[in-house]
Order: sequence, then C-alpha cells, then structure tokens
Amino acid sequence: MAGLSSEHGTYLVTLARRAIEGYFADGKRIAPDRRDGALSEKRGVFVTLEEYPSHNLRGCIGYPLPVKELAPSVVDNALHAAFEDPRFPPLEKEELQKITVEVSALSAPEAVRASDPGEYPKKIKVGRDGLMIEYGYSSGLLLPQVPIEWNWNEAEFLGHLCEKAGLPQNMWKSPSVKIMRFEASIFCEKSPGGKIVQKRLFK
Repeated sequence: MAGLSSEHGTYLVTLARRAIEGYFADGKRIAPDRRDGALSEKRGVFVTLEEYPSHNLRGCIGYPLPVKELAPSVVDNALHAAFEDPRFPPLEKEELQKITVEVSALSAPEAVRASDPGEYPKKIKVGRDGLMIEYGYSSGLLLPQVPIEWNWNEAEFLGHLCEKAGLPQNMWKSPSVKIMRFEASIFCEKSPGGKIVQKRLFK
C-alpha cells in the first residue's frame, strides 16, 4: 500500500485535533469533511498524544488492522486517545494547548518468515518496521517510532513487544509465536496546533 502524501497526512493530523476540540465544544463526534483518495482507503491507524515539550505520552489508541476508512478511523481514535486510554485520565480542555498530535497510518501487516525463531532480529529493521505479536489469547503491537525513541536494537524491540503483550521478554523465540511487521506513514505537529511534518525514522 502506498505511503500517505504530505497533504493527506497534514489533513489527518488537523482532523484529529479538530475531533478533540469538537468534543470539548459540544460533546459530539465530528464527521470528516473529506474522503478523497487515500482518505477513503481502509487502513490501520493510530493517534498519539504527547505532552509538549517533554514528549511524555498522554494517550495512544488505534486500529491495528484495516477495518475502517482512514479519515473516520482518525476521528475515532483521536477521541479514544484523548478520553479512553486506560493508562491515563481523560484529557482536560486546558491540556489541549499543551499537547501535540501524531497520526500513524499503517500498511497491512504481513507475517515475518523465519526457519528458526532466532533469525527474527535479522528479518526486521528498526526504523522501518512496526511489529505485532500473537500467542494464544495474547497480542501486542509497537509502532515503528517506538524503538527509535528508546534506542532499542532489533532483539530488544522483539523483547519489549513480548512485554507489551503480557508475555515473557524472550517469548519471541518460541516457534508457537506469530510475529508480523508493518510500515507506517507518520505525521505530527512540531508544537501544539503548530506546523505539521512527516516524521522520518532513522537508526
């Protein structure tokens, strides 16, 4: 699936902020005013809220799989990240001016193939891949920007992915585990309500 254009990425970040502002204004969910091109594609998407300028996480919720069109998915998850992330209290109106908004539009996940689980670190790339893990009823996901922010290598990325799923850190070495990778087009505000840029990941 093609990456998101800068114009569409800018629209989606703006839409996410508008959705939160609209909910504070009248308690209602806004409808996207655009669904052209990539905005109408079904894609996984996450909305991340960070405190500014510390970059401390303030909310992050998303759809891992392409279950819904991109634009309305961003509205959904902007509200979920602001008000329903169980790790944080609901966002207060006065906080919004101190929060930056980030949108990550995901490619469809694909299985990481390896003849031996020990080869997984060689089959993925920090700075390019996000990862999902499934084992029994347990599952977890980490976006591609996370290992960059924490300076993890590929093996550490896999270990923390297991922890996210509530599994032992070395569970990725089990042949019963399913590892999937995806890529993301990531757009974010440089400051609260400020210029929107595409986030480039380097490792």
